[in-house]
Amino acid sequence: MGRPVVRALRAVLVVVFAGTVCVQVSMVWALATDPEDGSLPLTPLRLVTMLGMVAVQVALVCVWRLVAMVRRGTVFSHAAFRYVNGMIGAIVAAALVWFTITALNAPGQREDPGVTLIMGGVGVAILGVALIVLVLRTLLAQAVARDGEATRMRAELDGVI
Repeated sequence: MGRPVVRALRAVLVVVFAGTVCVQVSMVWALATDPEDGSLPLTPLRLVTMLGMVAVQVALVCVWRLVAMVRRGTVFSHAAFRYVNGMIGAIVAAALVWFTITALNAPGQREDPGVTLIMGGVGVAILGVALIVLVLRTLLAQAVARDGEATRMRAELDGVI
């Protein structure tokens, strides 16, 4: 991965991270200053939104660390699993947060239940992303095993020569 790609990705990660912090700050501000008007359970929605932003932030930090490992050439190691597992956990947490928001929003959608169904479908899609990352984790495990095997065989070959 070249330097321009890494810099572009890191710039995007910083912007998204800053955006999540802004959302969290605005939710705290809204909790402190904006009373509920009774149409939606705003306080639970705001708290759940803040938790969702934490899940996104965890995933962003994991991606940042994995990109650093790619740049150093150490991504095919057991240390990378910690960050991949963190991403999977953050994505699953984001899906649970989304399902919670869907459940909190559902009573207001009695006249149009299609919105709730669409929101549920988005939650399932988020879980699908977690499954994709799980498959990629399996590929990483195979690559780490092959890399270890290649290193062992190279050492044996060096011992013979």
